[in-house]
Amino acid sequence: MRLLCALALVLARSAAQEPAPQEPPEEDAGVAAAREYAFNPLQAEKEFKVGVHYARKGSHKAAAMRFREAVKWNPGMAEAWLRLGESLEKQGEKKEAREAYGKYLELEPEGKSARQLRAKLARKP
Repeated sequence: MRLLCALALVLARSAAQEPAPQEPPEEDAGVAAAREYAFNPLQAEKEFKVGVHYARKGSHKAAAMRFREAVKWNPGMAEAWLRLGESLEKQGEKKEAREAYGKYLELEPEGKSARQLRAKLARKP
C-alpha cells in the first residue's frame, strides 16, 4: 500500500509540474531597435550625463549613441546636439557632425558655442 501511495504521489507531482519553458524566438534586429520616443526631459538628461561620461573617457562612439538617445527624448536639448556633433567629428563622421552642429545653431543661435561653430562650419566644406 505504501508503494502505491508513493507511486501516486510521484505521478501527481510530475503531472503538476509546468512544462519546461521554450526558448524565445530570435528577435529581428529592426524590431528590437524600434522604440517609441515621447518627450521625456528626465530621460534625456540621464542619457546626456552618461554621454558626457563616455566622452570624457574617450569613448566617442558610445558617447554619440547616448547623445543621440538624449535628442530623441528631447529634441530641443541644444547641448546634446552640440556634444553629439563633437563626438561624431572625433569619429571622423564630418557630415553627421555638421548636421548636429546645425541643429545646435537652430536651437541656440546666440549660444555659448555658436560663434565658434559658425566659424568652424564656414571653414570646412
